[in-house]
Amino acid sequence: MKKSAYWLIGIVVVVVLAGFGIHSISSSQASNKSHSSSILIGSEGSDIDIWQHIAKTDDAKKLGLKIKVKNIADGVQLNKATADGDVDVNAFQSWSYYLTYNQQNKANKLTALGTTYLEPMGIYSKKYKNVKDIPAGATIAIANNPSQAARGLILLQKAGLITLDKNFGYVGTLKDIKSNPKHFKFRQIDDTTGPRIINDVDAVLISNTVALEGHLHVLTDSIYHEKVDQSTKDNINILATSEKNKDNANYKKLVKLYHQKDIQKYIKDKYYGTKIEVNKPLSYLK
Repeated sequence: MKKSAYWLIGIVVVVVLAGFGIHSISSSQASNKSHSSSILIGSEGSDIDIWQHIAKTDDAKKLGLKIKVKNIADGVQLNKATADGDVDVNAFQSWSYYLTYNQQNKANKLTALGTTYLEPMGIYSKKYKNVKDIPAGATIAIANNPSQAARGLILLQKAGLITLDKNFGYVGTLKDIKSNPKHFKFRQIDDTTGPRIINDVDAVLISNTVALEGHLHVLTDSIYHEKVDQSTKDNINILATSEKNKDNANYKKLVKLYHQKDIQKYIKDKYYGTKIEVNKPLSYLK
């Protein structure tokens, strides 16, 4: 009888422990399911404000997304945090910046989720109202930052002012100018100083973020600016995640979320139409 009692107690213990195990697994699955809909977005600058706004919208709730936003001001560190999984998705970089990062970090790559916007770079001048009026020998200020300088040179070529080497890439330099028929002089500057030196040169190339900070509107104050076409595809901003998360369904929903009409209205109103929506497939950038 004692043996029977021990067996009975043993069976009860096993059943109880099994019950706890099932409950634990169920709780863990529920927790993982809950975690999968919570997304940490790393960003910087104006994109912080945009995604903090998006996180509070009904659109995000309808898609079942819980969004948290973290400010990481250094782009390289932000990409590394994303590749390592410390940040789920990042929203700050252009297609060319993304390609450069992946080239330099082949063992820990990112993958693009979708396109967001283009912030046009502009050519500004207080002396001339048309790029055709810029005279021979004029001084044009251009960023000393490699990626911004290359972008500026491409814009000058698009404006018909110079010709670049046919192999010019997104990290090209002044040495890659093939033809400079008006013998322009180029003054390399810190790209944040553009609005302050606009009166000291004949023309200056300024990125949109810096222009807005200097109370300049690229669509109305520049004498020439980028438009959404194949010549500017490398400057289109994207959402990116680690390569291992390329098929994450919730992360992909962020692209759809960003392009919702009411969210786009908010962005347009807040940034005066200077963040031009680009809702294109990733194949457009390749």
